[in-house]
Amino acid sequence: MVRFGVVGTNWITESFIKGASHHKDFKLAAVYSRTEGRAAEFAGKFGVDAIFTDLEEMAKSDAIDAVYLASPNSLHASQAITLMENGKHVLCEKAIASNSRELNDMVRVAKENKVVLMEALKSTLMPNFKTVQENLGKIGTIRRYFASYCQYSSRYDKYKEGTVLNAFKPEFSAGSLMDIGIYCIYPLVVLFGEPKSIQANGYLLESGVDGEGSLILKYEEMDAVIMFSKITDSSLPSEIQGEKGNIRIDKISTPEKVEIIYRDGSHEDLSREQLADNMFYEAEEFITLIQQGKLESGNNSIENSRITMGILDEARLQMGVRFPSDK
Repeated sequence: MVRFGVVGTNWITESFIKGASHHKDFKLAAVYSRTEGRAAEFAGKFGVDAIFTDLEEMAKSDAIDAVYLASPNSLHASQAITLMENGKHVLCEKAIASNSRELNDMVRVAKENKVVLMEALKSTLMPNFKTVQENLGKIGTIRRYFASYCQYSSRYDKYKEGTVLNAFKPEFSAGSLMDIGIYCIYPLVVLFGEPKSIQANGYLLESGVDGEGSLILKYEEMDAVIMFSKITDSSLPSEIQGEKGNIRIDKISTPEKVEIIYRDGSHEDLSREQLADNMFYEAEEFITLIQQGKLESGNNSIENSRITMGILDEARLQMGVRFPSDK
């Protein structure tokens, strides 16, 4: 049994708990929130007694083995380091940090304390991503990766009315690239590694973060084209194009339907059954690592998180997005 604490009491934490609860060795043991009332309310939903409003106190607690960290991006590094210095394994929501410097600090502390640090990027651990990995060879030499994730944010309406919520604040290391562009970038890195060059464009909001943007990444024999937005919608699928056909992925953030369309027009359905509570797969991977005494995931490895963070850093530099955390 792995006893979890959670940091963050929003919808994503609820989704994680729902998914993780499918695992026989998951136990929710503690809840952290800045306010006692919110911590108690959230803990009450799940029948949990232990609540914390002091992260240091939670980190020192014997009630938990691991923590799911779902605070704003700008808090990830400091909170994860505090937890890991006290021997807690950390499953950290994406983006794992604000920048590469913070991530390097987190990795150093994880290694010093021999604990698991894993980025909670669910899609690359789902069955329908693994079927992509296993069937790439069928489409011949890969020439292009195309991924799109454009989802109009309900918070953007508030933004236009003059209320800037966390999702659009640079002090929380937020914005379209960090929030949803990463869903397009991380799978690319898992499949094809580090690009040779990066070109980035984006539309900057007055708050200082990007509302939408696009990337072109160059590889030895292929390129990657990525589009992301929190101020427009798109229903485009994503695609990996090879010389013999292409793999079409319905949603790069949560792949459910995956098929190959060969050059002769024939289709091969690669889709696999998977749980609707799809955050189960990241919980399963994380718990397995802890139980087997391993410190790194295969797909969601430290190296893949480092490469992804390097791409995010360079893209922000080119777009002109600066966070207080960068100073």
